Amino acid sequence: MKKKKIIVMAQGAMIAAIYAAATYLSAVFAIAYGNIQFRLSEALTILAVFTPAAIPGLTVGCIIGNLSSPFGIWDIVFGSLATLLAAITARALRNIKFKGFPLLSLIMPVIFNALIVGAELTFLLPTDNTRLATFVIYALEVAAGELAVCVAGGIPLYYAVRKTKIFDRL
Repeated sequence: MKKKKIIVMAQGAMIAAIYAAATYLSAVFAIAYGNIQFRLSEALTILAVFTPAAIPGLTVGCIIGNLSSPFGIWDIVFGSLATLLAAITARALRNIKFKGFPLLSLIMPVIFNALIVGAELTFLLPTDNTRLATFVIYALEVAAGELAVCVAGGIPLYYAVRKTKIFDRL
C-alpha cells in the first residue's frame, strides 16, 4: 500500500513538472497567456481519465506555470482553479464514453477555462465593450484555443496512454 502511494505521488509530480515545462514552452512562443492561448500543457488534462494523480499534478503544474503569467496572482489563483475543477470533473466523467472515448472529460477543461479565465480577463484587460460582450468574446477565444489543444494534443495522448497502459502498471 505504501508503494502505491509513492507511485501515485511520483506520477503527480511528473505530471506537474511536464505541465509547467510545457506552459513555459508555450510562453516562449507567446501563446500561454491572454485571451488567445494555445497552452501545450492543456493537452495533459486528459490524464485525469487514467489516474487520480493527475488532479494534484495538473493543479500544481498550473500554479508553477502561472508564476510567469503577466496577470500575476490572479492567474495563479483563478487559472489554477479552472484547471483543478476541470481535472476533478474530467476524472469524475471518465466512464461516460462516446464510441469508446471519454468526450466529456476532454470538454471539461474547455468549459472551465472559458468561463473562469474568460471572466478573469474581462476584469483585468482594458476594453471598449460592455463587460458582458467582453466576457463572451474572451470566453469564446479561450475556449477555441483550449479546444484546439485538447483535440490536437489530448486525443492522441489519450490513445497513446491507453495503448501503452502506462498507468495500469501499479
